[in-house]
Amino acid sequence: MKILISCLITMSMFYGIANGSPPADPIKCSNKNLDCTIQNTFGSFPDRTICHAAEVAYPTTEEQLISIVANATMLKRKMKVATKTSHSIPKVMCPEGENGLIISTKLLDQTVSVDQSGLTMTVQPGMELRDLISKAAAAGMALPYAPYWWGVTVGGMLGTGAHGSSLWGSGSAVHDYVVRLRVVSPAGADEGYAKVRTLESGDPDLDAAKVSLGVLGVISQVTLKLQPNFKRSITFLEKNDSDLAYQVLTFGKEHEFADFNWLPSQRKVVYRIDDRVPTNSSGNGLNDFIGFRSTSSLLLAGLRTIEAGEEMTKNANGKCISGASNTLALTTSAYGYTNDGILFTGYPVVGYHNRLQASGSCLNGIQDALFTACPWDPRVEGLFYFQTAFSIGLSKVKGFIEDVQSLVNLVPKALCGLDIYNGILMRYVTNSSAYLGKQEDGLDFDITYYRSKDPTKPRLYEDVLEEIEQMAMFKYRALPHWGKNRNVAFIGAIEKYAKYNEFLRVKNAYDPDGLFSSEWSDQILGLKEGISIVKNGCALEGLCICSQDIHCAPESGYFCRPGRIYKEARVCRFSSS
Repeated sequence: MKILISCLITMSMFYGIANGSPPADPIKCSNKNLDCTIQNTFGSFPDRTICHAAEVAYPTTEEQLISIVANATMLKRKMKVATKTSHSIPKVMCPEGENGLIISTKLLDQTVSVDQSGLTMTVQPGMELRDLISKAAAAGMALPYAPYWWGVTVGGMLGTGAHGSSLWGSGSAVHDYVVRLRVVSPAGADEGYAKVRTLESGDPDLDAAKVSLGVLGVISQVTLKLQPNFKRSITFLEKNDSDLAYQVLTFGKEHEFADFNWLPSQRKVVYRIDDRVPTNSSGNGLNDFIGFRSTSSLLLAGLRTIEAGEEMTKNANGKCISGASNTLALTTSAYGYTNDGILFTGYPVVGYHNRLQASGSCLNGIQDALFTACPWDPRVEGLFYFQTAFSIGLSKVKGFIEDVQSLVNLVPKALCGLDIYNGILMRYVTNSSAYLGKQEDGLDFDITYYRSKDPTKPRLYEDVLEEIEQMAMFKYRALPHWGKNRNVAFIGAIEKYAKYNEFLRVKNAYDPDGLFSSEWSDQILGLKEGISIVKNGCALEGLCICSQDIHCAPESGYFCRPGRIYKEARVCRFSSS
């Protein structure tokens, strides 16, 4: 969810920042809470389908949640949990069958308890990250590591393994700070058809529930181990990327909140030099990242038109100019960071952790006539993109970076389109005890790029990003981000987790009839075929890896070819002959 060229950045600093229009509720019903559909906040799942459900329920208490699960279990009804923000790209939240039930955590968003002496906070799963951060700060505490975007919920972060960036402490994943969790699962008639399980540190089942993909039941409470609030000092430093493959091996050990924005086509990388400093350090810095601000809907439409035009005319030079302009504007404006909440006067930006760790001001305000919106809001003609996200172990990451650099040397303009979305975000992740968590310390790569509104239309330099995706997943055995990615990234993914059989054991014990499972989750967990959807044009949207030209777009000059660096890859490459 990164952002588009320089005029957007300049304009968004002056228009609509305070009075945004947050995205619409992802659940829509034709008759009160009956006959419903659910979609993600981007307005499209990878296979372009819309998920249907017979009904949606909005519990406000654990007692109501137990009743809802019990009734559905008694009726053998399929269930799925949804959040009010619905930021997962794949179909995590889609129920199955004509009588499917969506259980929304929209109203389960309260603080249950705060223990300042024990440095813990217990919250309901629907609490958004921005509220968790602010409520913890009000009690003098902080969640040390978290995603950079406010608009995710506690339950959603746990379900998909969301994280920030760090090799320090217990690592950057939110789930590794969970010390207690309550989950409501199906049960037999003798237990009233629903059972509340309380899992605490030391219970091996907690390692299944920390990253659950929503297949164990509904989380009702989460207790997080926090830290005393603290201050950070942040400096962004732009360098040449010639030694990036070596720098990534040590930089995360030198700076607690280190990350990178890599701009491969420009041969640049922006290093985040980010560390704790004493709380008496001067500064009241604020993170209001420009890409997460409200933006004029007219401006968004204009920018989308420009990018779509560059794609249609194969204007690689135009994309490179747009990308370079975007980079210049972002660096000049310090990405939206300020030293005092108003102005940026220079690095370092020093401030309290809760003011710097995440942002998302386009969520502020009430839903209006959409004069301004979050840039990806599907109700306006704004950004529409793919996100490919994966982590590669530090023991292997050097080779991957060098392979990408070799690709850029062969096709210098191929990745200019990434610079329009602020390049490749690279964050540190650590080995986790969670069965579906990271298997080793590594580096996570978030790659955001143009997606056509027409699924039959190939992208400019389609083949290069497909080669990077396949190279990461198959040559370097990358782990996919559970809440992002196209279908291709999940092929064979579950086999990369050493304890996935333990996860399946817990899943079968908690939900033996698979009432919280779906076709999507069964495919991801290796229980059912169908991750690859093979049909004409399927490779264009990552539904398959091409094996025939018809899986690409031969009528538009795109044919299935081997990769340039990773010869085992099969990609859709343009040929004028």
